[in-house]
Amino acid sequence: MISDEKKRVLDLFARGRKLYKLMQFDEALKYFNQALEIDPDDGPSKVYAGRCDHYIANPPPEDWDGVFVMTTK
Repeated sequence: MISDEKKRVLDLFARGRKLYKLMQFDEALKYFNQALEIDPDDGPSKVYAGRCDHYIANPPPEDWDGVFVMTTK
């Protein structure tokens, strides 16, 4: 059974991911950070928070398809 805490993390992540896909990176980042406040070890939220930071600093093109392309190792 999933704990209420984990359900909340999953809900916050899902909301953040939806905004991420809509290129609303500032708003999405808020949800990923809230998820990380509950579970600092939540890997997916960490990854997407980092991607949001990247895209806030380096906005993707208008026709962005949601795929993150690594430019460094």
